[in-house]
Amino acid sequence: MGERVRWGILGTGKIARILAQAIAVSSEAELLAVGSRDRARADALAPELGAERSGTYEEVIADDAVELAYVATHHPEHRAWAVAAAEAGKHVLCEKPLAVRHRDAAEIVEAARRNDIFLQEAFAYRSHPQTQRLLALLREGAVGSIRLIDAVFGYDAGPEPTNYLMDPALAGGSILDVGCYTTSMSHLLAATEGGAEFLPADEVSAAAVFGDTGVDHTAAATLTFRGGVLARVACSIQADLDSTVRIVGSEGRIEVPTPWLPGLIGGDPRILLERWGAGPEEIAIEEDRDVYAVEVDEVSRAVRRGERSPTAMGWEESLQHMLTLDRWRAAIGLTYPGDASA
Repeated sequence: MGERVRWGILGTGKIARILAQAIAVSSEAELLAVGSRDRARADALAPELGAERSGTYEEVIADDAVELAYVATHHPEHRAWAVAAAEAGKHVLCEKPLAVRHRDAAEIVEAARRNDIFLQEAFAYRSHPQTQRLLALLREGAVGSIRLIDAVFGYDAGPEPTNYLMDPALAGGSILDVGCYTTSMSHLLAATEGGAEFLPADEVSAAAVFGDTGVDHTAAATLTFRGGVLARVACSIQADLDSTVRIVGSEGRIEVPTPWLPGLIGGDPRILLERWGAGPEEIAIEEDRDVYAVEVDEVSRAVRRGERSPTAMGWEESLQHMLTLDRWRAAIGLTYPGDASA
């Protein structure tokens, strides 16, 4: 589809390195620049990641050769740098969640709209063929009408209090780290029941266990959607949970053993389908690429096609999803600096 899209990465943490590796094997993208708050850190990391340029965040987004900025900063910095990149005319892939709260996410979307750029929230699973096959099965009525969605994502990050996940000032905790996967998947699956592009949650109720630093270590919520769909979601940064998605319908059930990082955690991508009265069926998903490489390829193609609000997760869906995360936090009394009630 022509020249590769030239990426600049804002951030030097773990996820920035993972995306750099995905860009390195992509036929659709190339990593041009790496940015950091500390220019010396960016200078040192750029050769390791294969980037020919480095600088501060400001310098990367001011570089005319950079076409797309991947915002890989801590959560509270997403709004400032995604907006700055959009104002500089760069397309944006912003790490999940799009922002800490709905009003910040709305600023990012408005900046994208105002500057006519592509913007996508970086849930890599949304681009993967496994997710597309799951949606196709539900739309075909493979399990009839959806009755219940169970979505879980949890791991043990350890007790170290200096971990950014334990820091309220960095919007730490399980909900914004991995709970957002479970709610985003619930929104996506519930929308298939009525053939909607996206579907807001009607009700959100929740509970959580907090750590000494004030962030949520483990949390759970119940979401209700139009059409009689109920979703139970759970997340943790202090417990290794059974990180799966299960859907029970009127005519059968589906299990996705590796929904979040297919092919990376929990084995090969596959979907387990059981129709009532029939034997179980395993549907293998043929995909050799890393889930992040799939995301990089799909985002780059979307940019070349001239897309703005992406099909993988459109702007209005991201905003509705952000409202659900706000409501989940409100239900357990979790606030961060900058919240209206903080």
